[in-house]
This record gives sequence, C-alpha cells and structure tokens, in this order.
Amino acid sequence: MKKKKIITIAIDSPAAAGAGTQAKLISKHYNLFYLDTGKIYRLIAHYKIKYPKKFNYLFIKRKMKMIKMSDLQNKQLLSNNVGILASIIAKNKKIRKIVHSFQIKCAYNPPKKYNGSCLDGRDITYKIIPDADFKFFITANVKNRAKRRYLELLKLNKKIPYNEVLKSIKKRDKNDYNRKISPLKKTKDSTLINTTNLSKKACFLKIKKIIDKKLIINGNI
Repeated sequence: MKKKKIITIAIDSPAAAGAGTQAKLISKHYNLFYLDTGKIYRLIAHYKIKYPKKFNYLFIKRKMKMIKMSDLQNKQLLSNNVGILASIIAKNKKIRKIVHSFQIKCAYNPPKKYNGSCLDGRDITYKIIPDADFKFFITANVKNRAKRRYLELLKLNKKIPYNEVLKSIKKRDKNDYNRKISPLKKTKDSTLINTTNLSKKACFLKIKKIIDKKLIINGNI
C-alpha cells in the first residue's frame, strides 16, 4: 500500500501578528496536526521560573519526552515575563537542539488521524520544515500587534499598560530578528501575509486560496 503523502505547512511571524490564529484555522480546515512552536519555549521558560533549582539540560530533555499538547494550553505561558524569558532561552543553542528534534518529529510524523502538519514559529520555514509544501510569513505593524496582545492579556484579567506591552513586543522583535541562532526572517519562497488591515476571516480566505490552488494543481483535492 502506498504511503499517504502528508501536507506540510510552515509559518513564521513576529510576536502577536495573528499567525497562531491563522495556523489553527488552517489546521482545522485541512485536518492538520497543529503545533505552536513558540509555546514550547514559553513552557521551558515557565519551568525555569517554577523549578529554578532543578532547571538544567537533563531536566529539559526529560520534560520534552513527557510533553503533552495540553501543557501548551497553560494560560500562564501568555504572561509578559514568560514571553521575555522565552526569547532569551530561544538563543540557547543546546536548548534549541532539544526543541528542534521535537518539532521535526511533529512536522514529519503527525498522528495518523491527520492529513499532515502545520507549525508556526520563528524558524519553521528554513530550519524545521525547509521542504514544506506551503510557506508563509505573517506580519503586521508593531502597534497593531501590541494592541492585539494587550487585548489578549485583558481577557486573561492581566491589567498591563498598553505602553508596557508595546515595549515588550519591540524587545521581542529585537531579540527574534537579531539572535545569532535561527533568527526570525522571511525566506524568498515564503508568501508574505500582512494582517494589519485584514480581519481573521479575510486573512484565512487569502491563505486558503493559495493552498487550494496548489492542492488542485497537484491533484490533492
């Protein structure tokens, strides 16, 4: 029996650009396994805060082997402190190697019930799934992204001033774009999607149109 070819979608984006929302919509529509790779670094940052004395490379390896998708839904991972610490941790070469192994496994060996995988993060298009069927770089202007994150935090009853959130987003951008290991960048073969003036639905339909066109050409649908 011929092995079913899986669909792979890679998405890179700066913080709060709406990539996670779109990745979830895409994954649901095409029945793909979804992984928010940034949440993994946030989870590790959360562990560092929660278990400072136990925190080392061996501890991280053990935790990665035991990781459940539900662990990534912890609302504490969305805090500003965790986000800033996550961007620092993401610069660590040894930690990235551990995380990359997990991400690659998810991308190329998703559970059998799925038609493929969709991963979003900072280095997915060129480091994790360089041969992805579809590559997108989703962005928006920094004030728009700060406003989105600010409203997200308000929903979680975290009253942080907008200016502080904006400052945090700018700091994340600086760290993500300028780190030596796996920096955030748009690859030449990635489709740019600017969500600044797009609704969630309009953005999804734009991405869906691109995916459907290629799937039809290749006879996948």
